[in-house]
Amino acid sequence: MKTTGKVTGIIANLVTVEVDGPVAQNEICFIELGGVKMMAEVIKVNGNKASVQVYESTRGLQIGDKVEFQGYMLEATLGPGLLSSNYDGLQNNLATMEGVFLKRGEYTKPLDEEKIWDFTPIAEAGQQVVAADWLGEVKEGWLPHKIMVPFSFAGTYTVKQVAPAGQYKITDTIATLTNADGEEVKVTMVQKWPVKVAIGGYQEKPRPFKVMETGVRTIDTLNPIAEGGTGFIPGPFGCGKTVLQHALAEQADADIIIMAACGERANEVVEIFTEFPELKDKHTGRSLMERTIIICNTSNMPVAAREASVYTAMTLGEYYRAMGMKVLLLADSTSRWAQALREMSNRLEELPGQDGFPVDLSAIISNFYARAGYVKLNNGESGSITFIGTVSPAGGNLKEPVTESTKKAARCFYGLSQNRADKKRYPAVDPVDSYSKYLEYPEIIEYLDQKIEKGWVDKVTKTKFIIRRGKDAYEQINILGDDGVPMSYHEQYWKSELIDFVILQQDAFDDIDGSTPLERQKFMLDLVLGICDRSFKFKDFEECTTYFKGLINTCRQMNYSLYQSEQFNKYLNQLKEELNHE
Repeated sequence: MKTTGKVTGIIANLVTVEVDGPVAQNEICFIELGGVKMMAEVIKVNGNKASVQVYESTRGLQIGDKVEFQGYMLEATLGPGLLSSNYDGLQNNLATMEGVFLKRGEYTKPLDEEKIWDFTPIAEAGQQVVAADWLGEVKEGWLPHKIMVPFSFAGTYTVKQVAPAGQYKITDTIATLTNADGEEVKVTMVQKWPVKVAIGGYQEKPRPFKVMETGVRTIDTLNPIAEGGTGFIPGPFGCGKTVLQHALAEQADADIIIMAACGERANEVVEIFTEFPELKDKHTGRSLMERTIIICNTSNMPVAAREASVYTAMTLGEYYRAMGMKVLLLADSTSRWAQALREMSNRLEELPGQDGFPVDLSAIISNFYARAGYVKLNNGESGSITFIGTVSPAGGNLKEPVTESTKKAARCFYGLSQNRADKKRYPAVDPVDSYSKYLEYPEIIEYLDQKIEKGWVDKVTKTKFIIRRGKDAYEQINILGDDGVPMSYHEQYWKSELIDFVILQQDAFDDIDGSTPLERQKFMLDLVLGICDRSFKFKDFEECTTYFKGLINTCRQMNYSLYQSEQFNKYLNQLKEELNHE
């Protein structure tokens, strides 16, 4: 029998309910208002009083309204048909709803239950299986979508029967399993899983040991992110966080892209809906949307829905990881998720932490980031979730709590600089402040030694040192003037500028420069470091400036040419002539 209750207090989306039975943390309930049932989630239980956060507007709600608890947590529906879909945080399919806005109390089905899928069996009768083992496969677009033993199944099951190859709906039975007690369990193509609980079903979760190629030079060359790794992009508004994420989605070496827009402004959400279908997949030439899922909640939606969006996105990522796929999860922006947590914490009158955020903000962020990673599945295959979130600190203050808490959890820090953005140096990732802790992993060092060349990490360290020296020299020149410093300071500065213009700056909208393979990154870095290793003798700083501007222009032209093409070789020969006339 379901527990029921009645409303005794209302503070915006926080509703206090007096219950007549047991309720659990994070349990879902429905509040009845004028014949409409609104979904809510239990966030605090105190005796016979439960505090629930409502996923919709509570306008018109009254004391005494009825509440019915469901006995389960907020769940994501998992099955074929997720790709190319647009959802909100509650996984309402935004493409199938009527009108522009969902009406209060209306929820759409995430998957099309009438669509026919071509099913191919993988498991055989008599086979022993556990949760997340593959039973069969359907083609979702051009990608193989595995039908798995439901993640909620505990223990070992025996496959009694698997449906033969043919056409089925997601609600049709495709397998019959027998548990240890001899009871038969029927399995369909669709299953559900609570979004705030990590999906298991894998043998082990080793440390990341290989790099995910993104095509973005400032990331791949200086601060690479590992496959199954975590990173975040903090920066002030207008510094290019969203464009950088779009470039990563378009170019990164991943099978599935999941874009979570958590609490974004409505115009940015509209841009995502309109731009993503237009993006071309650099790997296949097809539409990127064919392997993308978008989950959006605008900033005017209730805080509960905004909080749910990131968890729903991560759950969908874990689902595809269990199929042995490489998933890239992009969240924009986790700051608004944290702000939603702060609003609920304040309404609950909890002890506030720094800037009013929950005291356990750091633990919440760390637990969420920990759900990403590289895993080895039961059948020997592997899958991964690489998570990159953005942070929008107020006023560009990177010392605020969300940025500081995320720094503890994420292994890569791509700090965007307002100064670089103002100078139109995109991507505006600060090369001095940014870092990748994966460069300290012995596994990653060994991988880069084999993938690129022996001692690659030492070259990266050397490059960062040149950039840092150039920054120091620039500050001295600004203070003392052009004639007030030795010529070596000008040389150091222009060598760092050479690295900046040729390696770090990149045109995300250029067909050639937009994505750079590792082979080309290695060639260009070796070329630039070779120039930086040379000693130059200049009469004055004007000669130094003119000479390096010419080198920069030639090297940039090379980067905008197809690698090893006729045009590329022309600029290479031009560069050699310029270096011979130093």
